[in-house]
Amino acid sequence: MKISSVELIVLKSPGLYNNSATAAEPEGPTYMGLVKVTTDTGLTGYSDIETCASVAKACVDAPKWSLEPGMECFDGLASLLIGENPLEVERLWYRMYRGSIYYGRRGVALQAISALDIALWDICGKAYGEPIHILLGGKWRSRIPAYASTLFRSTPAAMAEAVATYTAQGFTAVKFGWGGFGQNERRDVPLVEAARTALGPDRHLLVDTGWFVERTPKEAIRLVDSITPYNPYFVEELLHPEDYDGYHKVASAVRVPIACGEQEATDWGFQQLIERGGVDILQPDLTRCGGFTVGRKIVHMAERANRLVIPHSWSSDLLTAASLHLTAFQRRAEFVEFNTSQGPLSRQLVKNPITLDEGYLNVPTGPGLGVEVNEEVIAKYRQT
Repeated sequence: MKISSVELIVLKSPGLYNNSATAAEPEGPTYMGLVKVTTDTGLTGYSDIETCASVAKACVDAPKWSLEPGMECFDGLASLLIGENPLEVERLWYRMYRGSIYYGRRGVALQAISALDIALWDICGKAYGEPIHILLGGKWRSRIPAYASTLFRSTPAAMAEAVATYTAQGFTAVKFGWGGFGQNERRDVPLVEAARTALGPDRHLLVDTGWFVERTPKEAIRLVDSITPYNPYFVEELLHPEDYDGYHKVASAVRVPIACGEQEATDWGFQQLIERGGVDILQPDLTRCGGFTVGRKIVHMAERANRLVIPHSWSSDLLTAASLHLTAFQRRAEFVEFNTSQGPLSRQLVKNPITLDEGYLNVPTGPGLGVEVNEEVIAKYRQT
């Protein structure tokens, strides 16, 4: 079996993402990349990719730079995969990484590699007739608690109303983030208090403070201390993603678990988060960190260091399915993130959207990712 074609499709939602202070539920991603890898046997693998899709497409479609073996360093990612055996995921990951090393290593090139890697694992599962979690090494659980992932509302009353909506749907945990949070501590604390009051003592509250708000480590510590009485399960993304030393100061000073990693990439990047950053919870996004090939290494690394892994999973049901497989593979798993946006790229990209089942998401059992893309939706929102 050989790879016959590699394509990155740019999709555009009719709505625009809204993260303003007055926003409620965002529409989901405005633009999304969809990777499709096809083999000469007819098997195909898919993955979404939440990045600047048009730039990622350029990384995939760029021409081959050199005909001399061993000189691949500026090559387009598709040219590095065509004609290769898709089952050799580890070798192909490094072939893409090495072949794009002069313009890649991190950022959009690594994100495109991540999506291509997921698509290759999807093909592997379909070739072997097994779900990806089995190929990773095993399934420790069949369902995983889900937390609703949504925006901070602008008033305590709106926060309470949002909580009531999600708990009525069956969620036992809610994460509020971004929106207008982080601009005024005197306004922020009542929002968190309102969420906790509405959730009650037996449901989990998670807080994403938004790293785009500039904070020093001491300001971050003060923020965490101000909301600690409301018992957040974790506080996420307090500082710039690469402020490892700042994260260490914060994590060492507070008793609430500190989470980050959705922007991080490669296993050595997550090693920095563990050893230098000292964070409690790693949040790899499989479409950014390096795909399943790197995600499996992150899980092993976290287990050795006694850290939790709760993947970032916000874009579509394709990424949610991938995150369910990675989470099922972990010996200990607390949550999976569930994007509550109702936009078409979030909810309609697969034929049978993933739904909540008494507060849990069921791990897909079909081969590969275990979900089937909706070609009609792809055609409807396709840009290139």
